[in-house]
Formats: sequence, C-alpha cells, structure tokens
Amino acid sequence: MRPIPLTTQTAEVARRIIWFEEPAKALANPVRFMAYAMTYARHRDMRVIRQYVSDDEIRQALDFAPPGIIDPRSWAYWNLKMGRFPPPPMHKRTFGDSHAVHSNSRMSLEERRRAAAGAWRALHEQQPTTDMDEIRRRAVQEWLAKYGPGKKQ
Repeated sequence: MRPIPLTTQTAEVARRIIWFEEPAKALANPVRFMAYAMTYARHRDMRVIRQYVSDDEIRQALDFAPPGIIDPRSWAYWNLKMGRFPPPPMHKRTFGDSHAVHSNSRMSLEERRRAAAGAWRALHEQQPTTDMDEIRRRAVQEWLAKYGPGKKQ
C-alpha cells in the first residue's frame, strides 16, 4: 500500500481518527491508519482519504489490518463496499507464540492445530516443574505453626 502523504487535510483527519498519536506517526503505517479510518472516520474524512487511497489499497488494508481495530459492523460494510460478499472472517488476536499460529495464514485447520499443539508443548516445557506435594506440606506446616492447637488467634 502506498504511503498517505502528510498534508494539512490528512493531518486533520489523522488527528481526529487516531487522536492518541501525532498525525505523522499515524500516517506512517497506512494499513493500520486505514483500519482505524474504516472504523472511526466520518464521511467527509473518507472523502479526503479516498483522494490518496484506491479500492485495491482498501482491499489490501482489509487483508492485512491488525486484529482488534475494525469492529464487525465496519468489517462487513467495507468488505461489501469492496465487492466481497459474504465478508471473509475477521482477523483474530493471538497470544503467545504468534508466528507459530497466525490467524491470517493460509494454513489448513489441521496444520493450525498441529502448530498450536507444538507451540503449547514448547511453552509447557519452559515452565518450571514444581513438586505440589512439597508445596502442600509446607503450607500445612506454616498453617499449623500459625493457627494450630494451642495457638491463640
């Protein structure tokens, strides 16, 4: 996707859409900016943006939008506007080893399952092993020392 130039008009739109960032920073990542624009922009904001963004670039922004920015209603609207009906599934956030299991990849369901199982095993192997019996014994001893027979509360 081509960069969106920083002009007085685009700076005003960027300030309104991504209010928590400077306009130059907001416009530096056009795919992310478009994801916010498709969710929060007003009609007149989109008229300004559309001077610099083609339909193909909007489709590209939809394909690579960061998960969690575009709401379901906007997702359905913009996919319909771009000729995609029914819309593809929305992107989902992943946690942990995000490059092992990525929701936007072209892997089959079985490949995703295998990758997720492998990522889970790797994560599980990193966790320290604890002796739960030893932890219980220490907890009982501490409780008895503090509250056991003959102790005043």
